[in-house]
Amino acid sequence: MSKREKLDELNKYWKENCICDLKKTATQAVFGNGNADSDIVFIGEAPGKNEDLKGIPFIGAAGKFLEEMLNGIGKKREDIYITNIVKYRPPDNRDPELKEKEDCNEWLINELKIISPKLIVFLGRHSMLRFFPNEKISNTHGKLLLKIIHELNKKQAFLPLYHPAAALYNGGMRETLIKDFNKIPKALEKISISS
Repeated sequence: MSKREKLDELNKYWKENCICDLKKTATQAVFGNGNADSDIVFIGEAPGKNEDLKGIPFIGAAGKFLEEMLNGIGKKREDIYITNIVKYRPPDNRDPELKEKEDCNEWLINELKIISPKLIVFLGRHSMLRFFPNEKISNTHGKLLLKIIHELNKKQAFLPLYHPAAALYNGGMRETLIKDFNKIPKALEKISISS
């Protein structure tokens, strides 16, 4: 069975069995999207309004900015895999609560096990806090982090970035995010050499 088929089965299972309360208010589950064989997985926070309606992650303004940055490093959206820590839209785009993150956690971990990426890129602090609960994104953005993740049964490389949505409204943060984003190819190279 291909990784894509395994992901389809996983999504079908969790769509039925996820106990997240956000299911009650969201239009639909927003599954991860993209290349199941990618070396890179981007993890965001939660679906927004557009994502909730269409069922695809990162398709609003933040998604367009993400695609621009991908083009800047010679990649297309089809080259990468993108998902969220929470699979349902929180009401009024509020931050996902701890219980909601926990309720969607096994779904996320299973996604990552199937894809087994070389590099996980955090888009914002919420996804980073899932794996690095004591870190601050202001201290770690743009730095390659390595950590043994027991749930994934491996040493995993991570690159925390500011969320593209935050950078849309703050010129300085936009420049920082682009600079950090441009470190992705070098980070992948470094991981390939050391593995």
